[in-house]
Amino acid sequence: MTHVTKTAGTTTETVETDAGTARITWHEAKRARLVLAVSHGAGGGIEARDLTALAEVLPAHGVTVARVEQPWRVAGKKLAPAPKTLDTGWRGIWPALARPGLPVISGGRSAGARVACRTATELGAHAVLALGFPLHPPGRPEKSRADELLGSGVPTLVVQGGNDPFGKPDEFPEGTYALVEVPYGDHGFAVPKRADLSQDEAVAVVTDAVVQWTGSLG
Repeated sequence: MTHVTKTAGTTTETVETDAGTARITWHEAKRARLVLAVSHGAGGGIEARDLTALAEVLPAHGVTVARVEQPWRVAGKKLAPAPKTLDTGWRGIWPALARPGLPVISGGRSAGARVACRTATELGAHAVLALGFPLHPPGRPEKSRADELLGSGVPTLVVQGGNDPFGKPDEFPEGTYALVEVPYGDHGFAVPKRADLSQDEAVAVVTDAVVQWTGSLG
């Protein structure tokens, strides 16, 4: 059972999963060739600056953006459940994401990026977009999650803040993925006022990188 609401430029759809009710906000491209599905992290929602910017920019480049709210967010809970439950929610959402019949890029920020990496091969994702991949908990580099990233099994782009406490770009291991740095950016790509690029310019680093990368995927 799904419920669909249409407003100017967007369509919101609820989807039932084994983890509860999820929600997808669609930003459709006129001549779409790809779907980019992006989910939020454990501490925020789809209003995050990078997810919002991608939804505004990508449709003009032939990429429909689906911003996905995991069931725990839809239910109004403050804390994300265990990774296994997040994966269950993502699996349940996937048929709706694949419904347009286009290749689907599985993406997300932080915890959402981990979900995308863990499930990409199983779900048949075309590629993975990892925004602010949490390589390790802050101050705990020995607790590496590199295996999740390296195990995605599909073309993967990581966009990482230069000052991300969950893993700076130079901490990332060698691999076949691409990595773009947002100078001075923290985990949410916020940049300090003293930085020599503005907040808008920092967000443009993200969107420009994703536009270029999605263009190369064919």
